[in-house]
Amino acid sequence: MTQIKNDIKCVIAVDAMGGDYAPKNVLLGAISALKQSNDLELILVGDKQKILESAKQENISIDESIIHHTSQIIDMGDSPTQALKTKPDSSIVIGARLVKEKKANAFVSAGNTGAIMAASTLIIGRIEGVSRPTIGASFPTAQNKFCLLFDVGASVDSKPQHLFEYAVLGSIFAKEIFNRANPSVGVLSVGEEESKGNELSLAALKLLKDSKLNFVGNVEGRDITKGSVDVIVCDGFLGNVILKFGESVLTLLKSRVKGYSQKGLINKIYALIVKKVLKDSLSDMDYQTHGGVPLLGVNGISIIGHGSSTPLAIKNMVLRAKEMYNKNLIQKFQEALKENAVN
Repeated sequence: MTQIKNDIKCVIAVDAMGGDYAPKNVLLGAISALKQSNDLELILVGDKQKILESAKQENISIDESIIHHTSQIIDMGDSPTQALKTKPDSSIVIGARLVKEKKANAFVSAGNTGAIMAASTLIIGRIEGVSRPTIGASFPTAQNKFCLLFDVGASVDSKPQHLFEYAVLGSIFAKEIFNRANPSVGVLSVGEEESKGNELSLAALKLLKDSKLNFVGNVEGRDITKGSVDVIVCDGFLGNVILKFGESVLTLLKSRVKGYSQKGLINKIYALIVKKVLKDSLSDMDYQTHGGVPLLGVNGISIIGHGSSTPLAIKNMVLRAKEMYNKNLIQKFQEALKENAVN
């Protein structure tokens, strides 16, 4: 396989073995993305025989030349760093290596999250100026726009410098992907006053206050859904707790509506109306529409998806990776980090 050139299509390595329903969902989603985009090429990374068998079962016609055969699979229960050592010919390791060796512009996977992060960080490497990569989550707000929260679990123990880097990376991502001209940035704390917070948030506030970012200061948890700020940074432990709590809200609403509907015919009619309203008004909270989350800070595009990713989610993961490539985000991250470097 030759190296990619700047004047050819965007090449995306797709982990065909990643996810609970691989390779079926991966194939359906990846091929769907390919049909939608003219300037896209795929490398299906995984067990060639299993990929071809799945393609045959789903009546998918694929060119065998786009398959990069691998003999190993990193399972969801495998230890991430250990798996990289014991399974060097796995689809996750090889997918990351293709990006490192400039044979692909991006790597997308719905496989073992820890392994994807480890492979991306250790094999693709970090962007100069990034001490710790980050993943974020987009929360819908009362202003019908998304608020981006970094970090939501790439690591659990953060330092002030890490939050500063999350803010720089998140600001560029918000500007380029969510079309925010001058993204506002805040530090998640227990009060808006500069004196409020713990050692981490207070130190991060000081760093960001002296930066060239559009920093608005401390923000509170309620600001996430108010939409009063575009990017919020916090420790990965706290961010992951917020993310998991946010994901539980929809489940709670569904349970309450279902319980209400079981109290009588009239209630059931009302519940059907509410269910329709909820489904339409909260459709942007469906993970499938976003596909996956990018690991920001690595020196290449790496998108991580849910293990239960549907074909639609896989498709949108591939298209998001292509969008990041088309907008030259890696170079923009590099430039922003240099511009905002702490002396």
